[in-house]
Amino acid sequence: MNNQTEAMTLDNSPDNKRKHVLLGITLLFILAGVAYAIFYALVLSKREETDNAYVAGNLVTLSSQVAGNVQEILADETQRVKAGAVVIKLDPIDADVAMGKAEARLGATVRQLRERYSSVAQYAATVELKKLKLQDAIDDLARRAPLAANYTLSGEDVAHARQAVENAKAALAVAVKQADAISAGVAGVSLASNPSVLAARADFIQAWLAVRRNAILAPVSGYIAKRSVQVGSHVTPGMPLLSIVPLDQLWVEANFKESELQNIRVGQAATVAADMYGGKVVYHGKVLGLSAGTGSAFSLLPAQNATGNWIKVVQRVPVRISLDARELAQHPLRIGLSTTVKIDTHRTDGAMLGAPMPAAAVYATQALNQPLQKAEAAAAAIIARNLAD
Repeated sequence: MNNQTEAMTLDNSPDNKRKHVLLGITLLFILAGVAYAIFYALVLSKREETDNAYVAGNLVTLSSQVAGNVQEILADETQRVKAGAVVIKLDPIDADVAMGKAEARLGATVRQLRERYSSVAQYAATVELKKLKLQDAIDDLARRAPLAANYTLSGEDVAHARQAVENAKAALAVAVKQADAISAGVAGVSLASNPSVLAARADFIQAWLAVRRNAILAPVSGYIAKRSVQVGSHVTPGMPLLSIVPLDQLWVEANFKESELQNIRVGQAATVAADMYGGKVVYHGKVLGLSAGTGSAFSLLPAQNATGNWIKVVQRVPVRISLDARELAQHPLRIGLSTTVKIDTHRTDGAMLGAPMPAAAVYATQALNQPLQKAEAAAAAIIARNLAD
């Protein structure tokens, strides 16, 4: 009985309790470490994460195709425009005058060529007339030659007859050359298909288009930014006037360290959290491709590492991440916003760089198309009007 009491007393001693607690804590840490090792091996090691990521998108620069003075600006910064909407109007007076001149040149060219085509028939008739005169001179010489043989006519008359034949031949040759020269520019083509008419017609169509291009259209739908043009400014073709940002065409440029690229492949799933919304909003996308060089390689002043005091710097490579269009519509983003990107690298069967060039256009617009049929119909009407008798 005393031995049992002593054993119970030893088991309930503070040292034994402390040993049991420490043993339990040790086992708990061991289990936590094993669980973390399993979690790292199965999850964390299959994920790459960076907060060096920013929203990127297209900045569509709006410029004029013709020269002119700005008369109206119909939309300002932060405002949304639709593709095909008129954003800027130029003063149309100069373009209208130029189109009037082009129309006059086209009509004058048609009328000049009408005269030239008519001259072809006139010169052909002249050639026939010269041939008849030559034949008359030959016949006259043929009649006079026998009479000269029996001295009925003087030799002087026969000489005059021979000279008349030579003169008629020379006149015929001149007429033939003139006919060839006048027909060289018109032979083989109709008046409407003559190169001079086609050139004048093209000038008229160009002037007709210039009138329409005084209204500068938005090529895409988006929000206006970086407006630099002012009312009254003189603009020239190619001058940047403002930018349009289509916020439905955004992606994320995630700059991963070179040591983190080993398992990143095209097509892997990715999640994006923007600092603008915090962790409340998560965007889902996928890896579209990896840049062909590091950020420093494409910088304005690339680093020169061939120096004596070279210090190794970990390089970063931009990885392009797509964004879901529906999620973008629900929670709009802006170009340049900071984000955090996580890529699930479980799948490693994708390409290491990027997808091949698609068969269809990546970006396209129909907003700038012009109704050439109307311009061609107007030119045809001018030609027909000047061809009429």
